[in-house]
Amino acid sequence: MKKITLLTILFIGSLSLFAQENNYQEGLSKNELKINMSNLIGFKFFDVGYERILNEESTIGVNLLFNLDKNSDATSLDEYRTFSITPYYRHFFSNKYAQGFFVEAFTMLHTAKDYYYYDYYDPNTNINNSEKYTDFAVGISAGGKWVSKRGFVAEIYLGIGRDLLGNSNDEVVGRGGVAIGYRFQ
Repeated sequence: MKKITLLTILFIGSLSLFAQENNYQEGLSKNELKINMSNLIGFKFFDVGYERILNEESTIGVNLLFNLDKNSDATSLDEYRTFSITPYYRHFFSNKYAQGFFVEAFTMLHTAKDYYYYDYYDPNTNINNSEKYTDFAVGISAGGKWVSKRGFVAEIYLGIGRDLLGNSNDEVVGRGGVAIGYRFQ
């Protein structure tokens, strides 16, 4: 938990280094750092991302996700995931510079736990056994991104992917959330 707190402080501190009054100019800022707040609040996932602007209508990026809840009981959606790295490509459909509506293609390498119960018919049975696995997924997402004049970024997106290696009982992975961040040079 101390490492995550330190990472969060470093992330917020790095944002303040770029928070000068007139630093943001559309077309010159090529980098973004973001944190997915909905994953942090809803699932206890630390999901941080970096995105590089290629031109006015396309970007590439990568997200790293860490599960902060080591005692997860896999009772809610997607709590089984322990780590993932998700590279992606986005294409934007608006007149604004790398913002507005987008469609995204992504791949995801993720590790997770499958939980097994000794008695499936007794809802009070504790989780007694788990098995770790690694899988690789490809998928597609859609969403929207907004950027303020000073470089503040807010985005919302939702997507779905399919596991290709067959190591999981679940064949699909979800991707989505509400992220905030900063665009800088």
